[in-house]
Amino acid sequence: MAGGLMGPGNGKKRYRPMAEINVTPLVDVMLVLLIIFMVTAPMITSSVNVNLPQANAKPAQADAKPITITVNAQDQIFLQNTQVELSNLVATLQQAAQNNPDQRIFVRGDKDVSYGDMLQVMATITQGGFTKVALLAQPSGAGK
Repeated sequence: MAGGLMGPGNGKKRYRPMAEINVTPLVDVMLVLLIIFMVTAPMITSSVNVNLPQANAKPAQADAKPITITVNAQDQIFLQNTQVELSNLVATLQQAAQNNPDQRIFVRGDKDVSYGDMLQVMATITQGGFTKVALLAQPSGAGK
């Protein structure tokens, strides 16, 4: 009875079921699918053919060229290139803007002009009814 000497297993190996599932291949497949969808999604949306209807509306009016007001180091005020007194600035601006309060106005001031003087010019413009007023500055590092 040689079979009795082999022990309690009688020569048969017992396999236990695997308790853990390896998710690495699943993650790899999902990442590949994600990349495929990311590459193909823009192609799908851009290839949609649409016949657009005709419009009878007029094209939008282009913005008018902005009006530039300059204050030099001697506190002189210029509208475009014409010198203007502060008391006449609003009337001259309204004439130049053709009474359009939405006209863009750029204010340029010399770096030696005091903050109070620039504030007074901008306040005069806004009191005249103009709402789109911007202060221009030269970016740092730009040439003079």
